[in-house]
Amino acid sequence: MMAISANENGASSRPPRIGLLDTARGAALIAMATYHFTWDMEFMGYLARGTAEAGWLKIYARAIASTFLFLAGVSLVLSGTPSIRRQAYLRRLGMIVSAAALITAATAIAMPQGAIFFGILHSIAAASVIGLLFLRMPGIITIAAGITAVIAPLYLRSSFFDTPWLWWVGLSQTVPRSNDYVPVLPWIGPFLIGMGVSRIALKQGWAEWLAKFGTGTTLLAKAGRHSLAIYLIHQPILISIAYALSITVPPAKPDPVQTYLQQCQSSCVVQEGEALCRSFCQCTLERLQGENSFTPLQSGAIQADKDESVQRIALECSTEAQ
Repeated sequence: MMAISANENGASSRPPRIGLLDTARGAALIAMATYHFTWDMEFMGYLARGTAEAGWLKIYARAIASTFLFLAGVSLVLSGTPSIRRQAYLRRLGMIVSAAALITAATAIAMPQGAIFFGILHSIAAASVIGLLFLRMPGIITIAAGITAVIAPLYLRSSFFDTPWLWWVGLSQTVPRSNDYVPVLPWIGPFLIGMGVSRIALKQGWAEWLAKFGTGTTLLAKAGRHSLAIYLIHQPILISIAYALSITVPPAKPDPVQTYLQQCQSSCVVQEGEALCRSFCQCTLERLQGENSFTPLQSGAIQADKDESVQRIALECSTEAQ
């Protein structure tokens, strides 16, 4: 790992502040808030279960996470040129790690079934440390490493990584349950690509050109400069709004059949193809209804992972779907 130097070579040797990056961060915050409010509306019952985790919203969420990681990679290179400012780097890393720990603690209390143990902040913190290895490498090599990181989980998944102690790696065959799961692989990919693009931009002299666009005084840019604080406070505000709305205008009761199918397909497609999951979920629904187990399962009277008849139905339908 490269040494972290406390030496500063003068402000003139450092890249200029690029207001467009702050603006991009601010825009990403707006996008993140809109997605999280969709999740909140689903949580409160206004949208069907699984809505925020399927279709274009799933793509939207991944694009937002990729944008934050890409921008974090760009920022690491800019702040580390010509040398890392040790105190500033450690202060920023400490803030991110502390915020990530706070998120883990809060979600473990509020929603233990989907606690966030390695979300976007955890991923940025890990990438900020791993990224030091690439800080002085040629941009094209760092971009190639980023692309490799994105592709790796497609071929390297193993049951060896299924233990909770290795979930952070991102190579487990069984995806752990969490409301925000952003493991190192493949998510360090956008971070490294951002680092590589930034290295190339500095080498080509594009930073000075980009600094001419956007003064960083817009509301979006100001929000982008305080992205961590906004990240921490926005969700409590949004879910409070959704909760207040649920009291004044209660959501309609969902159709249990549609809710089951959407939840089943949403969890299934993580492991299998969409067509197979559709067949599997329809099969289990019909079998559960035929054996009068559907209503007890929905009410919680029986548990899917403990009831032998439910497990038998799942196995039979899985075999038929394949």
